[in-house]
Amino acid sequence: MISRAEKSPNAFRTISEVANSMDVPQHVLRFWESKFSQIAPMKRGGGRRYYRPEDVEIIEAIRNLLHEDGYTIKGAQKYLKEHGVKNVLQDFNTKAEAELVLELTKLENDYESQILNITNKSAQAINEGADAVASLKALKSRLEKVRSHLKVDGS
Repeated sequence: MISRAEKSPNAFRTISEVANSMDVPQHVLRFWESKFSQIAPMKRGGGRRYYRPEDVEIIEAIRNLLHEDGYTIKGAQKYLKEHGVKNVLQDFNTKAEAELVLELTKLENDYESQILNITNKSAQAINEGADAVASLKALKSRLEKVRSHLKVDGS
């Protein structure tokens, strides 16, 4: 059996799935439907809503306009009307891709700095180890000299 988390990207979503993925209550999605004609889920028997992937993208763009960009409902409606849904979705996807690239770059930089840090610590440990070996060799040499003096004096 396939779990909900494993749904195809092209699968229809229920209102609860969309609400959970957008982190908004279901009643907010129903309210947005009444304010934005661009959101048009399929309705089956009993009024059950099924959102197409395109609907989810539009909802995500609207959520971004309202919650991230600070538009009011009327401002978001005007923005969608003036720029068109396709352009808004394209801009939203471009912005999402840029944010993803930025996040990946940060992760790569963090990874590289961690590798550099480990490399530096390893080099430091090797140097300290080499210093310890040199110190031990010097100590051994001194001990051998003391032993040889003791043999000469004690014989």
